[in-house]
Amino acid sequence: MHKTLRRGTVRGGIVLGIAAAAAIVGAVPAFAHVTAQPGTAAKGGYTVINFRVPNESDTAGTVKIEVILPTDHPITSARTTPMPGWTATVTEAPLAKPVQRGGGTITEAVSTVTWSAQPGTRIGPGQFVDFPLSVGPLPTDTDTLVLPTTQTYDDGRVVAWNQTADAGGAEPEHPAPTVRLTVATADEDQATPVAAGTGTDTTARWLGGAGLVVGVLGLGLGGAAVLRGRSRGGDS
Repeated sequence: MHKTLRRGTVRGGIVLGIAAAAAIVGAVPAFAHVTAQPGTAAKGGYTVINFRVPNESDTAGTVKIEVILPTDHPITSARTTPMPGWTATVTEAPLAKPVQRGGGTITEAVSTVTWSAQPGTRIGPGQFVDFPLSVGPLPTDTDTLVLPTTQTYDDGRVVAWNQTADAGGAEPEHPAPTVRLTVATADEDQATPVAAGTGTDTTARWLGGAGLVVGVLGLGLGGAAVLRGRSRGGDS
């Protein structure tokens, strides 16, 4: 009877560890989406947004990225940085409805920014690349900057990251990169762009979640080993 009880306890410890690991995996954010880093910026200021582009295909490479900037909340300045193997193009377009800002009238703004791979360059399977873009001034009349992005592969496949989630709803299959805009504080210098690479790192969070999974599994298996040792000692 004691043996049966101990074996049941061992199995219970293993099952509990696996269940906890599964729960943690479910809580880990998706990694393969195109995202905007950092996820927040101050209204009215300048910032550097990194468009993090992971390659989802196992057989094809990413050769083009196109980001659409909003015309209802226009941005007048967008600057790229040189990236070996990539050609960046910033396109401006007239606004259908001029916008009053800072005592002046804005009649055109940046509409798209495109990065095109040069021959021999691509984001290969299992890789990702950050595309930095310095933008500003950021709009003050919205709390969210939605930046639909199109990802083109060298096999002709095109993925549009342009979906938005309803408030409180589940994340869509192809969410658009988004930056949450906050009211600037006295400590924030709106005239100076934020350094690239700041903010939440999705990759780091994913790896952290994976580490927790390993830890929980180790705890469950370790507990099972202790119980088995006690069982053997009691039987001798």
